[in-house]
Amino acid sequence: MRSDARSNRLRILEAAAELLAVPGDTSMKRIARRAGVGQGTLYRHFPTRESLVLQVYAEEVEGLVAAGPALLGVLSPPLALRAWLERLLNLGRSTPEFAAALEPATGTRPGECDDARRPLLGALSALVSANESVGTITPGTTAEDVLLLLGPLWHLRAGDEHLVRAQRLFETLMRGLCPSGSDREFSVPGAARSGQ
Repeated sequence: MRSDARSNRLRILEAAAELLAVPGDTSMKRIARRAGVGQGTLYRHFPTRESLVLQVYAEEVEGLVAAGPALLGVLSPPLALRAWLERLLNLGRSTPEFAAALEPATGTRPGECDDARRPLLGALSALVSANESVGTITPGTTAEDVLLLLGPLWHLRAGDEHLVRAQRLFETLMRGLCPSGSDREFSVPGAARSGQ
C-alpha cells in the first residue's frame, strides 16, 4: 500500500473511532469529512460501514478470536461457548455500533464485509463444532444461527432491570442451544437461585 493510501486509511480509522465513541451522527459521510477524505476514498478502503466498524474494533475482535481456543483448552465445550458468548454479549451491549456491524453476519445481508466478520464467525464455529462433537448442542446449529439468537439481547436498554432480564434471556438461550448441558454447568457462580 502506498504511503498516501496508508495515511488515508489511518485517518479514516482515527476519525471513525472518535465518532463511534460518542453518541451522534456516525454516518460514513461524516466520517469521511472528519478524516479529510472524499467518500470515494473512504469506500475504497472500507466498502461497507460494517467493515469499517469491525476494523475500528479490531483489537476486540482479535481478543475474541484468541479466546475461543483458550477457553476450549480449560473448560468443557458448553462452558467455553457460554463464556465466549457472554464476552461477545457484553461487548455488543457496551458498543452498539459493533453489535450492529455483526448483525448482518446472520446471512441476511451477505456482502463484501464478510471478510471482516469471518474471523469471529470462525471462532464461534469452532466452539459450536466442539459442542456438536460431544453432543451438547442441537445438531445442525451454525455460528450464524447463534448470532441471530444473541442479537436481540444487544438491544436491551442499559440499567439494572434490563441487565437482569438480559441475564435471564441469556440463560434461556444457553439452555436452548445446549439442551443436554446440565443446570449445574450453566449456573452463574454466586447467583442466588429462585426460591432460595
